[in-house]
Amino acid sequence: MTSNRRIDTAAILLRTALGVMFIAHALQKYFIFTLPGTAQFFESLGLPGPLAYVVFALELVGGIMLIGGIKTRWVASVLTVELIAATWPHLGNGWAFTATGGGWEYPAFLVVAAASCALLGNGARDDFGDAQH
Repeated sequence: MTSNRRIDTAAILLRTALGVMFIAHALQKYFIFTLPGTAQFFESLGLPGPLAYVVFALELVGGIMLIGGIKTRWVASVLTVELIAATWPHLGNGWAFTATGGGWEYPAFLVVAAASCALLGNGARDDFGDAQH
């Protein structure tokens, strides 16, 4: 396998896994916590409740775009910022995500994964973050 092929394969695996994770988290907000419940949680953190709806849309649409390889660099960059913000509520809980309230290692890892996806785009020959044709 050539170096470019390995990079392309790694980029596809990373963006697909991140895309699935974002869609799963969006659907969790919708079906399990409900969007009004998520808005209440945001308010409990001192954030505006309507931001929950924006985050839901970012995660759902962004996840779909990552899986589809559409504007990967841009989408992953925006989602990196969202993940940095999502790490903030966990900072005081300690390292392990199994800690009460969830630790910060999982969201911090996702920040690094999304930033890596933003750098890789769709692979070795991707200069613009668009799907390879």
